[in-house]
Amino acid sequence: MGADGWIVIAEGVAGEYDGSIRLFNADGSEAELSGNGTRCAAAILIDQGKATSDVRLMTGAGPKQLRLLSRNGRRFQFEMNMGMPRIVEARSSVTIRGRKHDITTVDVGNPQCAVFTGDIPRSWRTAGAAIERSRQFTNRTNVSFVRVVDEHLIDVKFWERGAGETMSSGTGSTGAAAAARARGLVSSPVRVLTPAGPLEIRWAGEEIWLAGPAEIVATGVFYL
Repeated sequence: MGADGWIVIAEGVAGEYDGSIRLFNADGSEAELSGNGTRCAAAILIDQGKATSDVRLMTGAGPKQLRLLSRNGRRFQFEMNMGMPRIVEARSSVTIRGRKHDITTVDVGNPQCAVFTGDIPRSWRTAGAAIERSRQFTNRTNVSFVRVVDEHLIDVKFWERGAGETMSSGTGSTGAAAAARARGLVSSPVRVLTPAGPLEIRWAGEEIWLAGPAEIVATGVFYL
């Protein structure tokens, strides 16, 4: 079927959380968190009757809470508490092949490098791959190329650690929005335009809530 990665879902602990997940990238490396992937895991648990409209999941970045906003068959819409982003460096730069990129680095449970640009360059994939493995990032990093449209709208392309180009990223969108807010470029709420469709972000205090879809497109059995 094809995927950016895969998730192992384990049983939850009664009264604490509905399930725990481990996320693996396409290259086999393990990631701390996936916003989109966590929504998919929540959809599966609800579809199998193992969770209700409020889903609690333990992730590599700690416990996460999701609210089911709507359901139509196997199409779900969730809002997920992404937690409190930590701005590592509000303004910095990274130089790739002689070109300096204006960046903000953020921790949203996994490392994010937001590259701010007036127009997203055609060479963003090449630049993203190089930035991911730059010596500045000892554990590699996810990279987002951010074009601010207005105070409540940003356009983003994603190069993810261990997966390469992805059509959407929940943590990448969270990091991009948090970086733009730290620079005073946006305010809540923020719509993030991704190649796979928009994601909605709002702040509740200092915490970020991310709303987006999850759809079960196939099921099957894998014999190990």
